[in-house]
Amino acid sequence: MPPGKASATARERARASLTADLKEEARRQLATVGADGLSLRAVARELGMVSSALYRYFPSKEDLLTALIIDAYNAVGDVAERAVGGEARPRDRWLALCRQIRAWALANPHEYALIHGSPVPGYRAPEATIGPAARVPLALITLLDRVGPRMADTDREAGDVPVPAGLAAQADGLVALLGSSIRPDVLLRGMLAWTQLYGMISFELFGQFVGSFEPADELFEYAARQMGLLVGL
Repeated sequence: MPPGKASATARERARASLTADLKEEARRQLATVGADGLSLRAVARELGMVSSALYRYFPSKEDLLTALIIDAYNAVGDVAERAVGGEARPRDRWLALCRQIRAWALANPHEYALIHGSPVPGYRAPEATIGPAARVPLALITLLDRVGPRMADTDREAGDVPVPAGLAAQADGLVALLGSSIRPDVLLRGMLAWTQLYGMISFELFGQFVGSFEPADELFEYAARQMGLLVGL
């Protein structure tokens, strides 16, 4: 390998390593001061760096937050895609999706809060976060797309709530945007299940079940199975 190329590769490895250290320290700060209190100067200080050196990696606090948000979305996206892959029955894959996203959230509560908690004041997520943020819902859509055609109208529960015309148009437009063959009504049921999943996790992480459903293991399992029935799994 030419010396210049070898040197460049070494510099790239060093930069990647330091970038990982910076983000890891930032995650530790999330646990103590939250996203709003995150400070580039404090991150640099903990790593023995001058803040001007850190700015070469993350020019602003917003850039650092974006990197952490993308990492968190990709981490939970990896979990979701593994859960819905494979040859297991669709219902089992749905339950795996729910359980494994919950497990990730419980193991990484501050990263979960960063992407699904209160918005960070003054921060506006850039376009670069859209793709990573879409991985979990796309994994769910991929799963439901395979089972939707088997959900005949006669399989619906009696008294199913009619879909308002405006909502049906929104669902049709989203299906067209995705280029998917999923039935719009299945997509809507999937949206309900997706929000229920995150609602359950958020209630548990943010202490809403304290004194009632604690631990929440059985309640979560019950909800996951009920939502599976809702979407036809």
